[in-house]
Amino acid sequence: MNGMKKYILVLFACSTLTAFSQEKRGAEMPWTTYEAETMKTTGTVLGPKYTAHQVETESSGQKCVKLTKAGQNVSFKSLKKANAVVIRFSLPDSPTGGGTTATLGVYVNGKLVKSLSVSSKLSLLYGGYPFSNDPKLEKVRNFYDEVRLKDLKINTGDLIKIQRDDVKGNTAEYCIIDLVDLEEVAPALTAPENSLSVLDFKGANFDGDYTEPLQQCVGKAYETKKTVWIPAGTYKISGEIMVPANTVIQGAGMWHTNLVGNETDYADDASRRLKFFGNGGNVVLSDFAITGHLEHRADDEPNDGIVGSYGVNSKIQRLWIEHTKVGVWVENSKNLLVEGCRFRNTIADGMNFCVGMAESTMKNCTTRGTGDDCFAMWPATFLLNKFKPGNNVITHCTGQLPFLANGAAIYGGESNKISNCLFTDISPGSAILISTTFPTEDPKTNNHFSGTTVIENCDIKTSGGWDHSWDFRASISICMDRRGIPGIEVKNTNIENSFSDGISIVTRGADSKGPELTNALFQNVTITKSGIGATDKHALWIDNTARGSVTVEQSKIADVKNESKNFTVVNK
Repeated sequence: MNGMKKYILVLFACSTLTAFSQEKRGAEMPWTTYEAETMKTTGTVLGPKYTAHQVETESSGQKCVKLTKAGQNVSFKSLKKANAVVIRFSLPDSPTGGGTTATLGVYVNGKLVKSLSVSSKLSLLYGGYPFSNDPKLEKVRNFYDEVRLKDLKINTGDLIKIQRDDVKGNTAEYCIIDLVDLEEVAPALTAPENSLSVLDFKGANFDGDYTEPLQQCVGKAYETKKTVWIPAGTYKISGEIMVPANTVIQGAGMWHTNLVGNETDYADDASRRLKFFGNGGNVVLSDFAITGHLEHRADDEPNDGIVGSYGVNSKIQRLWIEHTKVGVWVENSKNLLVEGCRFRNTIADGMNFCVGMAESTMKNCTTRGTGDDCFAMWPATFLLNKFKPGNNVITHCTGQLPFLANGAAIYGGESNKISNCLFTDISPGSAILISTTFPTEDPKTNNHFSGTTVIENCDIKTSGGWDHSWDFRASISICMDRRGIPGIEVKNTNIENSFSDGISIVTRGADSKGPELTNALFQNVTITKSGIGATDKHALWIDNTARGSVTVEQSKIADVKNESKNFTVVNK
């Protein structure tokens, strides 16, 4: 009998390990990505390169294709049925800034199905942080933008061609293609029961701007306990939409309902940029897109996108947000779920859980082309904390190709976690940064690291690049700028092809009595090939001012460089 029990226990353990090993890392992506450098092309393949301020470095896999003449193209066969396409492209700037234009033809089996006008107006930044739109300052970054198109008909095996088709007025000397996504988009959703349509609030003097009709619809829905319904279509919004507690706003799908900011407002008046400002709990925002026109970064300007406080038990689901300052920057929320969202080409963060965020989750979200951390947790104190920050989770998310900062970053708080995530092509920083860089206290509040910060079941590829104002960062960087970090676990994590170091533990010049790393564990960590973009880099590097210790168990970290006499690596 005891033998049978042992057999059952072993069988259960094996099945559990198999399930664990097969669990998907990263977000569920309902699209297939085709890399330009793997396509048939009449253009020129560029890359790889790994240094800052190079278009190749900001490209997926550090390679791309340059089309220098009209008629040059990239082509590939579709592996799946699809009805929508996204093209990630780069055009040069004009000599004085403001961008250039080009026309891309989308061909299916040799037939032109759509001509897309594209521009570099909303890409390309220069100089030092927070950057400029003046090309004379050089040090260019943010090379790429994207264009998307739906209502196509693509079958498995169809030949897709993306061609440079110059037309009168185009000014771009070349067009670079990084990648193409093909997706089978579901039909538009229909109005939910017990809902109010924004179309019914246009009024007799409606001028094409839906800001006031949408706000009125929100107000009436709040009074009547109904859902705000935004049908499929494009809606100009030129300001802030206040979202009170217990409000549900639903669109027909992120590909079908598109709220678009007024371009003039983005240049002239930050207060009139498109944003949803939360002001209470039990809010649901779902199934629409937010498209801004922001081309510069100014940290003293308010954020646009999804902002404010969402109280307790709110949900932000299946939103597509691009060309805003941030995707989601929220404060003072508890048990908030942000799920299934796509953040593209933002000027700053994709998503940031900031002041007073507790027990909240980022789940199944993707970022590409963000201008700061893809996903961040910063328990700041510039506002009153309504909840004790901590126990937040970033799970099953994918971060790709920011042009500044990191894939995921945690700057303090209690027992936060990053799990089952995928980070690729993080060329300007770490895939994962655990850091005390930013302030997390005031005379009455201490939001420093506490409990155990956990990184588990993550995959990291081609990350750990050049930080704009510092140095190379490792794929995972544990950085004690101001304070020590008590309690950190990195478990079941794979790091491949780091630009620089695989993992670094640094204190940025602290003296011998500086902050310490304590209760740290690396378990089942595999680091394969470090330093592909820089010399004298290591799988694990501890700088000469680091203090503390880390225990390493069951890991494959062959190259350890410990430069500190005050730091101990304990191998088990």
